[in-house]
Amino acid sequence: MADRITVIGWDGTPLTEAAAAALAAATLVAGAPYQLKALPVPPAAERIALGSIQLAARRIAEHRGAAVVIAEGDPGFFGVVRTLRRPEYGLELEVLPAVSSVAAAFARAGMPWEDAQVASAHGGRLRRAANLCRAHPKVAVLTAPGAGPAELALMLRGVHRTFVVCEALGTPDEDVTVLTSDRVADHIWRDPSVVLVIGGSSAGGPGGGPANGAAGEAAGWLAGRPVGYPGPDRGWALPTDTYTGTGRTPTPPGAPADPGAPGATDTLPAHVRALVLARLGARPGDLVWTVGAGSGALAVDAARFGAAVVAVEADRSACARLAVNARRYGVEVEIVHGRGPDVLGELPEPDAAVVETGGPEAVRAVLSRRPERIVAVARTLAEAEEVRRVIAAAGYRADGALLQSAPLLPPTGAAADGPGLRLGMGDPGTFLLWGAQKP
Repeated sequence: MADRITVIGWDGTPLTEAAAAALAAATLVAGAPYQLKALPVPPAAERIALGSIQLAARRIAEHRGAAVVIAEGDPGFFGVVRTLRRPEYGLELEVLPAVSSVAAAFARAGMPWEDAQVASAHGGRLRRAANLCRAHPKVAVLTAPGAGPAELALMLRGVHRTFVVCEALGTPDEDVTVLTSDRVADHIWRDPSVVLVIGGSSAGGPGGGPANGAAGEAAGWLAGRPVGYPGPDRGWALPTDTYTGTGRTPTPPGAPADPGAPGATDTLPAHVRALVLARLGARPGDLVWTVGAGSGALAVDAARFGAAVVAVEADRSACARLAVNARRYGVEVEIVHGRGPDVLGELPEPDAAVVETGGPEAVRAVLSRRPERIVAVARTLAEAEEVRRVIAAAGYRADGALLQSAPLLPPTGAAADGPGLRLGMGDPGTFLLWGAQKP
């Protein structure tokens, strides 16, 4: 194993005294070709052009002498340190960081960034990074070959954002370009780059801070957690009466239900939404569909967990109320007006989906896009059985439950001073079906 391994972060500025001394004593230096050319590498030192970090780590582990690895910015932040520290290489590191490329990018933009999300598009994670950009108003994305600004913008087609594209930070060729997302795909960009994706209804003012007052007061103490994740209101599912205009007109008892029509059902109760969220397991980087979203209580609940949410609703007035509820809680929800099966083909790929209304037809249409998890609401036992069969026929593990509850009411009259809780009138119950892809 190398006698000493120093990882030097370089941001284009002159090396520190410690970094310069380590480089001067090196017998092996690994780095990008432009770094090996620009820095004073000892002539007798072995040079390794960094392509595969794993191959370089194996060579360093075999080397006898002083090894130096040169990386961009802060090598401990989405950098080479994670790979070099793997136990199979047995390497002990001294890390001398420079300013991270993300910090430099926000500095070039003149923006604070303690409230930003940071994602890497390396390793096939571009879609998850794009979903993060859908869900949050300020995201820094570390790009990769084939997963650059243009590809990211194409994945965000139809979602208005401002891109700050920072190329070759800290080099003489540094360039910072500000464009709206619809124009980014028209350009050819250099790799690697850092892209700041800014905008959305919760982006607030020029600094991209939260629009919600309560969350704005909390900003500045917890990095990377803007309003909506989980937000100032605790709980998985907020009380129904906290949402504007919750519910559609319920179908009268005994009347035939048209599951695809507006007015087919009222908003799901909070305890039902909590179980839906548990079965969905939504998290940052996921894209969740809510089909037949109504006034958006469930869509907003899912967005508060940091997931990107696309809400499909056929009732225009419900769409308007949904937009109000999303703004109230400072979350991003993309609203699509239309009936589920008719518009799903135009939507980006889901990781999880909820069919609040639409019945087996909507469930079948959603499953054709192969989300990892699905939850569906049924109105009758017969419909629940049909939905279960649809889920199972698509190759998913299917399960379900009937949820019923009754409120506990405070005592009245003479019993008010002592015990005597009363059981209120219970709801008729909600059939929930869910499915998960088989491993």
